[in-house]
Amino acid sequence: MKSNQLVIQYLENILGEVLEKYGKIVKDFVGRRHGIYALYRKDKLYYVGLASNLRSRLKHHLKDRHAGIWDRFSVYLTLEDKNLKELESLALRITKPKGNKQKGKFVRAENFKRKFRRAIKRLHEYEINEITGDNKSRKETARKKSGTGRQAALAPYVSKFRTRKLRFWFKDKLYRAHIHKDGSISYNGKVYNSPSSAADAVTKGSTDGWHAWKYERAPGDWVVIDNLRK
Repeated sequence: MKSNQLVIQYLENILGEVLEKYGKIVKDFVGRRHGIYALYRKDKLYYVGLASNLRSRLKHHLKDRHAGIWDRFSVYLTLEDKNLKELESLALRITKPKGNKQKGKFVRAENFKRKFRRAIKRLHEYEINEITGDNKSRKETARKKSGTGRQAALAPYVSKFRTRKLRFWFKDKLYRAHIHKDGSISYNGKVYNSPSSAADAVTKGSTDGWHAWKYERAPGDWVVIDNLRK
């Protein structure tokens, strides 16, 4: 299956003066098409922008506050414009051009730095407890509280979940479950120690829960929990 193509044509490192000197040729190639463009000053990136009419926007930069600062440009033409703003934001956050006043923003993307920091802290705490011999006593306490005598299958992966929600499509119906801090799973008012036992409760048969239940790896990106074991 072919992936959707983002950039369909591009033109890089072109002298800015061609916009005036060879305007008709530029128009024939670029026209009023949309895409991302970059302005350079002495081979260094100066400005990044997006436009639904690239040729017009570039000519405008010959007269606005950027006039006389940049000397070369590149353009990247796209078929659609629905992802242009996010693509521009990505370019701005990575390159931080001097000519751009605003920093790129992602509207729906999740910044998981706080979760990343918490995961590191938990790992450091585990390492310290391992050195001092406290992990064994903590695991024993957890087993006694659960009453099962064994650790829940998802316990080693709890810190990797951005939310503790699970879902499972079965016979055109969506089933939902919740993961507890100890890795156990709640479904339909009952607690299960493994994904498969929770899935069995849905299907009323033998089911591989690791490939049945899905978790949200990123906003809108649901994948099977078996990915956690890879």
